[in-house]
Amino acid sequence: MKESQVSDKPLPQIHTEIWNEEPEPGNRFATRAAYCRGYDVFGEMVGNARWVEMLYLLLRPELPDPAALDLLEALAVALANPGPRDPSVHAAMCGGIAGSNAAASLMAALAVGAGRYHGARDVHDAMHAWAACGTDIEAWRRHLRHEANEAAIEVWPAREHPPGFEPHAPACATSTRQLLAALARIGGTPRLNWLDAHRETLEEAAGMPLEQTGVAAAAFGDLGFAPEEGEMLFLLLRLPGAAMHALEQQRKKYTEFPFYAVELQGGPAAGRQQESQQDE
Repeated sequence: MKESQVSDKPLPQIHTEIWNEEPEPGNRFATRAAYCRGYDVFGEMVGNARWVEMLYLLLRPELPDPAALDLLEALAVALANPGPRDPSVHAAMCGGIAGSNAAASLMAALAVGAGRYHGARDVHDAMHAWAACGTDIEAWRRHLRHEANEAAIEVWPAREHPPGFEPHAPACATSTRQLLAALARIGGTPRLNWLDAHRETLEEAAGMPLEQTGVAAAAFGDLGFAPEEGEMLFLLLRLPGAAMHALEQQRKKYTEFPFYAVELQGGPAAGRQQESQQDE
């Protein structure tokens, strides 16, 4: 049916709790105006609103106080590029150096960065811990003591360490301590301030140092986000670095890949090598 044949009928509005769109007269497939929580996106917000304001409105019906926006923006800056050492960025770089397209490199970063080691699910689990323990040090001690015994049935592999902590480091990284201190200085951050004051005590109870996922979980909690929202934001906010590192590698030769060679131990390749040696 042609558009001209239905132009005399009322044009439908596409809307959700977050978004409302009005179609152009005579063209229901084009947007005349778009509203995010009632704000005119193209008529009012573009050129006036901060990116974090739009991000917050996509999650909540009203804007928070300026300190909360400052906190979200500061955290977004910190998470924007986890760096080549991070598994998710490394995955995107592998896609770039191998000639994968943009979507494939980003999907690799999302897949690798979604789990429980430096990943978004670790943030999700740590936020649940904050909801259970709050700023009660004894509750944290009990939680950390019994964490290894929890065996919830879910699609994710079982937790191998308390969420928000780094199992393979002797001490808290300088960058993690700097991030925690910087975020704690922003107003309205009870969890971050408490964590900054009790970090060493928590690390002693966990038997391992705090990791950036633990700081992010506290920050998302201070912003009033649910664990599922914190998990999604953590995935989203770390994509810029993965994307740019993938683009950088697309312009390079594979011999310039900035990682050391991997020596395989065990597995089919090692087995074939042993068989070859035995035949000789």
